[in-house]
Amino acid sequence: MEQGWITFDCYGTLLDWQSAFRRILEPAADGRIEDLVHAFHAVEPEVQRDLPTASYKAILRECLRRAGERAALEVDQDLLVDGWHTIEPFPDTPAALAALRDAGWKLGILTNCDNDLFEATRAALGEPIDLVVTAEETRSYKPALGHFEAFEARSGVARANWVHAAVSWYHDMVPAQELGLRRVWVDREHSGHDASIVTAHIHDMASLPATVAGL
Repeated sequence: MEQGWITFDCYGTLLDWQSAFRRILEPAADGRIEDLVHAFHAVEPEVQRDLPTASYKAILRECLRRAGERAALEVDQDLLVDGWHTIEPFPDTPAALAALRDAGWKLGILTNCDNDLFEATRAALGEPIDLVVTAEETRSYKPALGHFEAFEARSGVARANWVHAAVSWYHDMVPAQELGLRRVWVDREHSGHDASIVTAHIHDMASLPATVAGL
C-alpha cells in the first residue's frame, strides 16, 4: 500500500557532517577544534538572520570568518566549501533508507544547502531521493517554512500522508509541529530539547523504519 512521503533534513540526520566538519577544520584549529566548532555553531543562526537570502556557500564562509574571530584563529574561509564533497553517511543511513523505500515510502530531502553542495554528496546516501528542496531554491533557511511549503506544492502531498524526520529540534521539529505534520525526532545528539512537541523520539536511523510503521 502507498505509504506517502517521508522527508528528511540531510546533514546531521543522514550524513555525518559534524564528524566531517571536525576533520576538515582540524588542520586550521591549532589544537582547539572544539573552540572553533563551538564558535561556528554560535554564529550560524545570526549569520543566517543577517544574510537570509545568501547562498549556503556564502553562509559557510561568513560563519568561518566570524567563528575564527571569536576563537582567535586564522581560518581559510573556503575550507568547508572545498571539503563538502567528503561528507560521509552515518553507518545506519543507507539501510534505513532502503527499508523505507521497500515499505513503499517516497523519500524527500529539505536541506539548508546549495544545489551543487547537495549533489556533491547525493551518492553517499545510497538510495535514490525522489524530491529535494534546497535553500538555493527557496531563498530561505529553516526554521522558516519555505522548504516545507515548496515541498508541499511540488509533491502535491496531503499533510496526513507526510512524515518529517530530522535531528534538529530548532530547524525541523518546530516548523513541522507548526504545520501539523507527523514528526520523528532523530535525536542523534541527545540535545535535551522538549520532546513533548514531537510525534516520536528516537536516537538513530536504524530505529526509523519500525517507528514510522507504527505511526
